[in-house]
Amino acid sequence: MEYILAIDLGTTGNRVIVFDKNAKVILKKYREFRQVYPKPGWVEHDANEILSTVKQLLDDAFNEIAPEKVAAIGITNQRETVVCWDKNTGEPLHNAIVWQDCRTQEYCNELKKDKELCEYVKNNTGLKIDAYFSGTKVKWLMDNVVNKENILIGTIDTWIVWNLANVHVTDHTNASRTMLYNINTNKWDEKLMKLFGVNEDMLPKIVNSSEKVGEFKGIPIAGIAGDQQAALFGQRCFEKGDIKNTYGTGCFCLVNTGKNRVISSNGLLTTVGVAINNEIEYALEGSVFIAGAVVQWLRDEMKIISDASETEEICKSVEDSHGVYFIPAFAGLGTPHWNGDVRGTIFGLTRGANKSHIVRASIESIAYQSKELIDAMEKEAGASFSVLNADGGATKNSFLMQFQSDILDKKVAVPAIEETTALGAAFLAGLAVGFWKSKDEIKEIKIDGKEFSPAMDKEIRESSVKGWQKYISQLVK
Repeated sequence: MEYILAIDLGTTGNRVIVFDKNAKVILKKYREFRQVYPKPGWVEHDANEILSTVKQLLDDAFNEIAPEKVAAIGITNQRETVVCWDKNTGEPLHNAIVWQDCRTQEYCNELKKDKELCEYVKNNTGLKIDAYFSGTKVKWLMDNVVNKENILIGTIDTWIVWNLANVHVTDHTNASRTMLYNINTNKWDEKLMKLFGVNEDMLPKIVNSSEKVGEFKGIPIAGIAGDQQAALFGQRCFEKGDIKNTYGTGCFCLVNTGKNRVISSNGLLTTVGVAINNEIEYALEGSVFIAGAVVQWLRDEMKIISDASETEEICKSVEDSHGVYFIPAFAGLGTPHWNGDVRGTIFGLTRGANKSHIVRASIESIAYQSKELIDAMEKEAGASFSVLNADGGATKNSFLMQFQSDILDKKVAVPAIEETTALGAAFLAGLAVGFWKSKDEIKEIKIDGKEFSPAMDKEIRESSVKGWQKYISQLVK
């Protein structure tokens, strides 16, 4: 057994990545899938298309690597996206409703009027009432899917494992993002199931993040974790206080809080960080809804660029953003604002502003939003973090990483292994089958990469941040 295979179920595409024992990438395959926008603010995926791409990717991988050389399969996934399907036919009863989808925002606004319910949700799920999470999406499906018999419900990990191994499971990290899971009991919450119109028979069994749950082609499926928790594990943030930020379609910052469930008063979420051997570790999380997705918007909708890689040179081609600030609230704003009603806005346009300034403002918006949530994280933790561990596709952009370091006035460390989310799933699966014996063994693996140190003048940094704060306060007042 030479390898671990990770399936990384993303928001815009899926990957299969094969790692060896030294966490070296042996093979990587990728396939995009369609984004469906039935109405403004609605985002859907075809669950069968997601499944089809996964099967194609596995076929591609096993054409190059024999299945008998793979010790285990780990799965990590876009969280909060929810699917419902017929347990007899296996057919989805509706498109998957994606984490970015805002169709239930009005319903959430109604729920928020009940202050007692808000407190219950905060104290028992660690979350806020928001369209971002799966619970209200499930409620919408229950209200709008005609045939309600023989329904199974799950996040994308559950959908894929059910199809590959014929078991209906999810792990604690994914369950903790549904607004149906109680972080105090680590079980599905009776009150919230009733509120959102589901029963436990419809929901998956909750398992450890590192545990054998089934087989595909004789290979144990032995690791499951939501993408951000998998990235936390892949960055080897095993100790309380370790922090990472993932720059993907969205931006997600997590700090390990160990066995302590810290309930935030600064707009952060309490979530399960990992579950191993029936022991739960928790994390605080801040979320930026639109990060790398702003680059896709520049490419696909605005046609300003033809490839994401162009943005770095464009940003460097101008001295600054010419006073332009872009707040890409395409799906509302996450931490610390949690405002699902605002929409994307460009501020500071003058006659001298050109497309390069807009591209630079778009990239800078990722760093500004991340600073807001990291500031909230530091306030909650009562301590300052000296190094931010960064991962995700957008870390390829050296301009963004340097600007993030400058605007935070902190070092930013980017590992040599880009695919830390998939690596986290691989580590979890490998631990379950003894491929790696312990976390200590995993920590010995060399994955150090680039480090960025702040180089911006203090006055420029403070002025730049003040400009962002001025405009965002106008948007969320």
